[in-house]
This record gives sequence, C-alpha cells and structure tokens, in this order.
Amino acid sequence: MPQTPPFSAMFDSSGYNRNLYQAADDSCGGLYYHDNNLLSGSLEALIQHLVPNVDYYPDRTYIFTFLLSSRLFMHPYELMAKVCHLCVEHQRLSDPNSDKNQIRKIAPKILQLLTEWTETFPYDFRDERMMRNLKDLAHRIASGEETYRKNVQQMIQCLIRKLATLSQYEEVLAKISSTSTDRLTVLKTKPQSIQRDIITVCSDPYTLAQQLTHIELERLHYIGPEEFVQAFVQKDPLDNDKSCYSERKKTRNLEAYVEWFNRLSYLVATEICMPVKKKHRARMIEYFIDVARECFNIGNFNSLMAIISGMNMSPVSRLKKTWAKVKTAKFDVLEHQMDPSSNFYNYRTALRGAAQRSLTAHSSREKIVIPFFSLLIKDIYFLNEGCANRLPNGHVNFEKFWELAKQVSEFMTWKQVECPFERDRKILQYLLTVPVFSEDALYLASYESEGPENHIEKDRWKSLRSSLLGRV
Repeated sequence: MPQTPPFSAMFDSSGYNRNLYQAADDSCGGLYYHDNNLLSGSLEALIQHLVPNVDYYPDRTYIFTFLLSSRLFMHPYELMAKVCHLCVEHQRLSDPNSDKNQIRKIAPKILQLLTEWTETFPYDFRDERMMRNLKDLAHRIASGEETYRKNVQQMIQCLIRKLATLSQYEEVLAKISSTSTDRLTVLKTKPQSIQRDIITVCSDPYTLAQQLTHIELERLHYIGPEEFVQAFVQKDPLDNDKSCYSERKKTRNLEAYVEWFNRLSYLVATEICMPVKKKHRARMIEYFIDVARECFNIGNFNSLMAIISGMNMSPVSRLKKTWAKVKTAKFDVLEHQMDPSSNFYNYRTALRGAAQRSLTAHSSREKIVIPFFSLLIKDIYFLNEGCANRLPNGHVNFEKFWELAKQVSEFMTWKQVECPFERDRKILQYLLTVPVFSEDALYLASYESEGPENHIEKDRWKSLRSSLLGRV
C-alpha cells in the first residue's frame, strides 16, 4: 500500500508542491497548465484527474486541494458518487470476467485514495450517502482478495472511531454550554468572600498557560479542514437548480473554538473586575500579564490574544487607579507583539518564527504553534473573496485553490501536535465551566470598584444597578 506522508511533507523547500504529472502539453484533457503547474480546468476534468488508474495515482497535494475546494461546487456525496462511478466503470470492477491481475494493480490505488479521503476529511462521512458509497466501492475492491479485505475493514473501523470520538466531544461541549451561568447570579447567592478566583485555583502563571494550551490544542484538533471552506460556501453560479448550501455549513467545531476565545476574554475581564480591593485587582492584572507572556513563549498566540482582549475591554481599561498600581512594562511588550497595525506585522513575524521552530523541532514542546484564530479565518476569508472561483470560460480557478490549500494545510500540521504538558483537571474544569460576567455585569462591577467619572457613566451605573441588582 502507498503510505500517506505527514502534512508537513506536502511542502518542499520552495513552498507548496503544485507540480503534477501530466503531458508536456500546456493543456490536456480539459486541464490547463503553465510551467508545470495546474492553473485551471473544467470540473469534470478535475474529477477525472482525482481518480487513479493502473498507470497513474494523483499527487497528494492535488488530492487535498481538490477535496478541500470541490465542496464550493458540489456536495461531497455527489463527488463521492462520481468517483465511485469512474472507478467502477474505468476499471470494470463490476464485470465478473474482468482481469484479476488488472484489479490487483488498481485496487491498492483506489483504496489509498479512499484512505486519504477518510483520514483527512472524516467529517464528510457523517453523511449516510457518503458512507454507503464508501462501503460499496470498498466491498467491490475487497471481494476477491483477503489482504484488501483487511485493509478495507481497518480503514472503515478507523473512520467510525474518529466519528464516535467527534460525537462524544460535541456532547461534552453541549453539556458545558448548557450549564454555563452568569457570574452575577452566583454572586447574589454566594458572598464574594467564599468565592474562588483563578489565583486560588492556580497560583502559577506558567501552569495556567500550559492548561490553556491543552484546551486550545484539543479544540483545534477537532476542527475539520473543510470547515474553513464551508464557512464561505455560496451558490455556484453555474448551478441553476440548486438552492443555497445552508445544509453544508457544518462549521460547529470552528464556531466552538471562536466561542472559547470570547469566553477566555470575558473570564480574564471577570477575574480582574471581581475583587473589591484595588491591590487585589492590580495583582490579578499582573498575574494575567505573566500568563500571557508564558503563552507567547509556548507559541500559544490564541490564548495570548484572548487575554490581551480581556484586559483591553472598557470595564477593565477604565480602572485607572488599579492600573496605576500595576507594573505595565511587560504588558506593553506583549501589546506591541500583537499590535494590529500594518496588518499585524509583529505578530505575523512571531508566528513565522514559531512555525520555523516547529518544522525543525525535536520535542512536542517546540512544535506548538497555535495561531491567533480569528486572524487566520480573516486571511482565508479575504483570499476567498479576493479571487473568483471560476474563470470567464467556466473553468475552475485552481490557482486560487492552491493558495487556499496551502494556508489550510499549514493549520493541519499545527493541529496534529500532541500537548506535552500534564493535564490538571481542577484547573481545566475551572477555565471551562466557571461562570463569567456578561458585558453589563462587567460594567456594573467596574463602576462598583471605581465609581463613574462622568454623567454618561453615572446614568449607565444607575440603570445597571436597577436592572441587574434591582436597586436604585
């Protein structure tokens, strides 16, 4: 069986490997090449290019790029049906008299294609139609040979395990979000003195940064590469009979990850606005500055940015007397690193450094790269918006999809890193489930800590006291 190389192997020294094996001719069979790079093609020709035959197996970068981008034009189950049809027809797998020798040559290649699809885009197979087609084609391959039967069973069992793990993960997420309550409700029933804060749960900033990295890597792990594309799916202009693809917008793991970023920002702001005493608030700010710095050192840019966002929320930044007690030099350095000017130039430089370190790393600790996720999505969004999916002649603009695949495959390498730090259940539990303030409750806590400074703040304070606390 041909082996599937790891994602990092999809890059060569000059960047993304776009060279595909084809005739020297610049245009062949509905595909258009320039300098040996596939630039465009009709959808049918691209599908044919995906299907192996006795003498040909598609390049791995092509498989990934086409499976990723094809969903902008058709449902994965429609593509799977076409692939199955081509495999069966071309190789005469349905013909009882077909040459067994021929089948022996082609079967491992078809099986390899199916294996790559199930390994890289397993979530496509939550659709029963996909699973039916997969099993049907796999059965045809396996019917004559014991070896193939074992390989087919292994592939399908591995896929079923992945989908079961995903369902369990989604159940846990649903449970966490259904039990989340507002911190203010808790405060009303429990005096502040007996409430825990983050420092009592974890006094060491380094340990907290490690536990945040656990959460980040787990959530990254469950995001399917296709979710980046499905987030932007719209109607294909050449497809007259199809309504918009709303059923295809299966991006729940991507959304759950964005929600985690927002939760962490609010958690940071809540922990800072909670303490009654100014010195405790200042201590909390310094604690989070240290956590953020450790996140930067680890390569966890998403938690770093969430912490900075939480500290920059208005209810926190208006606490001038508190900030006056804080040594802010370290915070200034971090803010400079994540400064949005020049399209996040400083952060992008740091990210490139971390990515470089990850490529040559000898330990999991050095492999960690957790990008600032909202910016990654924004980059992919602008890449998608900036170029048409189809050229004026109706061809699929494959040059665009090479770029899209390059960005997504880099993310795929990062999400496969095993977290090297020991899990601390107590800290993880606190980070994921402790109630946090809503925006209004944050403002109220902020005004209670350091009174309003002008009429607008005074009015807002009064209205919040009356609506949230029932006091005038």
